[in-house]
Amino acid sequence: MKENIDQNKTGVRKEFEELLSKDLDSRKFSEGEITKAVISEIGKKYIFVDLGLKSEGAIPVEEFKFSKEIDQLKVGSQIEIMLERIENFRGDVVVSREKARRHQSWKRMEKAFENKEEVSGSIISKVKGGFIVDVDSCLCFLPGSQIDLKPLKNIDHLMKVPQTFECVKIDKKRMNIVLSRRAILSKRKDKDKSELLSKLNEGDIVEGTVKHLTEWGAFVDLNGVDSLLHITDISWVRVNKPSELLSVGQTIKVKITKIDPETKKISVGIKQLTEDPFEKYEHKYEVGKIYEGVVSKVQEYGCFVKLNDGVEGLVYQTELSWTKKNPQPGKILSTSQKIKVKILEKDTAKRRLALSYKATQMNPWEKLIKENPVGSEVEGAIKNITDFALFVTINNSELDGMIHYKDLNWSEEESELQKYKKKQNIKAKILEINEEKEKIRLGIKQLENDPFDFFKDKKQADVITVVVQEVLSNGIKVSIGKEKINIIIKKNQLSKESARFNRGDKIDAMISELDTNKRKVSLSIKALEEKLTKEALKKYGSKDSGASLRDILGPVLKKKKKKD
Repeated sequence: MKENIDQNKTGVRKEFEELLSKDLDSRKFSEGEITKAVISEIGKKYIFVDLGLKSEGAIPVEEFKFSKEIDQLKVGSQIEIMLERIENFRGDVVVSREKARRHQSWKRMEKAFENKEEVSGSIISKVKGGFIVDVDSCLCFLPGSQIDLKPLKNIDHLMKVPQTFECVKIDKKRMNIVLSRRAILSKRKDKDKSELLSKLNEGDIVEGTVKHLTEWGAFVDLNGVDSLLHITDISWVRVNKPSELLSVGQTIKVKITKIDPETKKISVGIKQLTEDPFEKYEHKYEVGKIYEGVVSKVQEYGCFVKLNDGVEGLVYQTELSWTKKNPQPGKILSTSQKIKVKILEKDTAKRRLALSYKATQMNPWEKLIKENPVGSEVEGAIKNITDFALFVTINNSELDGMIHYKDLNWSEEESELQKYKKKQNIKAKILEINEEKEKIRLGIKQLENDPFDFFKDKKQADVITVVVQEVLSNGIKVSIGKEKINIIIKKNQLSKESARFNRGDKIDAMISELDTNKRKVSLSIKALEEKLTKEALKKYGSKDSGASLRDILGPVLKKKKKKD
């Protein structure tokens, strides 16, 4: 009996499961899909919905409060829900309104990404690197760099306010969506810019507001469109800094000089509003003529000189001084200084004038050659002393001359340099002027007669009288009378017989060697004695006569000394 009852129960259960399976199959319900349900009851904590299953689904009220649709719900209303489980362990149907809404939002976001459509949402919170945006219950990421066209320090005015975004990236695996507000603003700006550009043409004169200043120009806002005013287009004259003539917020008139159709960039100018002064005054300035001007700017490479309103020229540093090759312009000229300049070159196409300051002054080289030719006596101050020469600045001139130590004294000794000091005033004679090489050679010894002139009428074998100045180990140092010529008579050219010499002794010596061109002379007492010996022997006797040299020459030498 028991077995029959159990078999009947098992059969009924199988029959019921088959009927339920057929009913569910006919309804085509599957877990995870979005389906429609009818609200059957609205409670305080749950909203009950009927899907046509064996039981109703319960959805927490909070899922409707977040989307603010709780007030619109009525019994009998139809809503979309996600069927999570047909039956849980308690036999209840598990459904979710929030997940259905998110799924629908994700589908819309995918479609918006594919079609590059705009979506609406609100920034609800801030996270690392950006912000969280709610788009129809779909939470998306907005990078900080994509919130505006320029960095914003404060975005409180954008929080929880409906905004328009563009979906720029979707990652299905990570369920991540990236938005951009900047892309929307950029499109709107480009659209507005295109509309404004269609109304602007090259050559138009418009009003604008200085938006930003840089070292190389200024950005001018033309009713919502940015334009560039380059520093060279501010004025016909050279401008050091845009801030000298413009300020942020200033309203100015400009002329549109260029519109690039590809980049949509606009270039404007202020100077184009007036006539080019270079063209206006070009005929007034001729190459080779001298004009007055004012130094407007001093640079490392030269000075700019203003000749007229809007007309400037450059005096390059090599045209500042005759004597200084690469001078510092600021040490020669100063700003606002009135000067005269000569026009060397005029380039109308490039609007350039090449000027010269030194050409308006007398060339010091020509002046020196004219007033103090070679052989003239000049005065100057010692500028520098080196190991081999003195460098002297010639008075009433910017030119420097060199005095080699050999030209200081006829002795031609380096020690002569020690007798001079810097800033000492001296006289010298111009020996050479080389304008091409910019060299001047001076001499001090040339101011006096050449002591060597003493030997002009002398010849080899002549006898002269000298005075002993010093006794040396290798000979004696002698001078010739009052002349400043010192000669050393070598030891092997002294007397054959032993003789003592003292400072101040006057002695006779023979010129054994003489070269006036090389300024070389040699003396010999020995050669003189040999000559006198031969003459005496020839006159008074022979070598074998027994008379000594002293006996023969004694009387002769005494007579000669008495005469001297």
